[in-house]
Amino acid sequence: MKQPSILKKSIKWRYTCIFICIIAAILAAILLVNTFLLERYYTKEKITTLQNAYETLDRMIDTVTKNDQTLSSLFPLNYDTSDPSTETQGTSYLKTLSETYNINVLILDTKTDTIFSTFGDLNFQSRKLNQYIFGNRAYSTAEIVKSFENYSIEKTSDNISKSTYLESWGYFSDNTTCFIMSMPVSSLKESVGFFNRFLLFIGIFAMMGGSIIVYFMSREITKPINQLARISEKISALDFNARYTGDSVDEIGVLGNSMNTLSERLRKSIADLKTANNELQSDIENKTRYAERQQEFVANVSHELKTPIALIQGYAEGLNEGLADDPESRAYYCGVIVDEAKRMNTLVHELMNLSSIEQGKDLPDFALFDISKVVNGVITKSDILIKQQDAHVEVDIPEGTMVWADEFKVEQIITNYLNNALHHLEQPNNISIYSQREQNDIVSIHVTNTGKPIPEEDLKKIWEKFFKVDKAHTRSYGGSGLGLSIVKAIVDAHHQKCGAKNTRTGVDFWFTLERENKQRP
Repeated sequence: MKQPSILKKSIKWRYTCIFICIIAAILAAILLVNTFLLERYYTKEKITTLQNAYETLDRMIDTVTKNDQTLSSLFPLNYDTSDPSTETQGTSYLKTLSETYNINVLILDTKTDTIFSTFGDLNFQSRKLNQYIFGNRAYSTAEIVKSFENYSIEKTSDNISKSTYLESWGYFSDNTTCFIMSMPVSSLKESVGFFNRFLLFIGIFAMMGGSIIVYFMSREITKPINQLARISEKISALDFNARYTGDSVDEIGVLGNSMNTLSERLRKSIADLKTANNELQSDIENKTRYAERQQEFVANVSHELKTPIALIQGYAEGLNEGLADDPESRAYYCGVIVDEAKRMNTLVHELMNLSSIEQGKDLPDFALFDISKVVNGVITKSDILIKQQDAHVEVDIPEGTMVWADEFKVEQIITNYLNNALHHLEQPNNISIYSQREQNDIVSIHVTNTGKPIPEEDLKKIWEKFFKVDKAHTRSYGGSGLGLSIVKAIVDAHHQKCGAKNTRTGVDFWFTLERENKQRP
């Protein structure tokens, strides 16, 4: 049970360590970029600014030259910074370069030796331009950064002031106007070092504060994860009662609800699997019982056929050997052979009939008929047997009791019940056939007789093939032990019920049928 807490701890520290590593990596990357790339990027931006300034001023001067105007119209010498009305396009742009980009510009018209400048040191800029034009750089060193046809951009270091400048100098496209644009460049190394120390200081505090925040946030995140871990552990132990109780609608909530659904489905699936396993076990047991019954059936058939075959064989051999010379003996021998052949024929027909019904080949042909007429018809057909047994048969089935069934097969059921009752009849030799209305549009038909009761342990066995409570008595009237099995098969084919119960005076056999529903179309 320690695994969830270990999981919780590992996730919290893992997220914290990941955060620290990310912040450290970002800081290291920024420091490296500042150290090795910032100065280059800064210089490149300044060079671009000088290029743009040259191109803009060159267009202005070119426009003035084409219009036969002097540079004074573009850069008036009496320009008053306090009077905006004296500001021209050129002076406005020079003002922008000076105030926005810190660029001092000096423009020299070589035709008139007129100098136009921004607000820097005019003498210093003029002297520097003359030195550059005549190649006199006694107090400075220069490194050409970018060179063009009429001008170049250089990085200049002043040996006296120890200052560094980015300077652009040369001629405009008219080849008569020279210029110098100077932009002081601060030493970035010191600035970068200062910025890196400041960034490192801020980064350490950000890392510490962020780590604390991430730690507590990850702890909140791991609470539902810890709960899900415990639930998954219980599910793995086949305990499906645990449920996720969070109410969040984010991914954790979806996962928790999915785990609840998974737990419920697993519980149901395992229950279904156990049910299927029990059914499979029952099927195996039923298959075993079926195999045993099949063996028992073969044995019973063999036993039932053995006696008549032995009798037929014995009496036939006696006739063949001339043991019955007189007509009376021959008639007796032949009578025995005929009776046993009839018994075998009846047995075979009943077996075929039973097999056909059980295999679904002889399905009931449903029709609506009056059950009372069928019962009276069976009694009429059995009148001779009833008189032989000196039986008193009483029928109590209202006329017009309409049922849905196969009339021929229902007649077969009643005939078997009546014959069974006659063959086991005892004083006072009463047989009663009556109907009883049940619930759900069902009617039950009962056939009772006076006689010995059936042992309670045999009441469920009488429906089995070849089962006989009194085998000697059954054979005396030619019974095969299949009559009640055929009744059970016919009733099952009708999806109805049948049974037998002992009464105070005898036995009651019954079966059910669907009676007519007056609302049936």
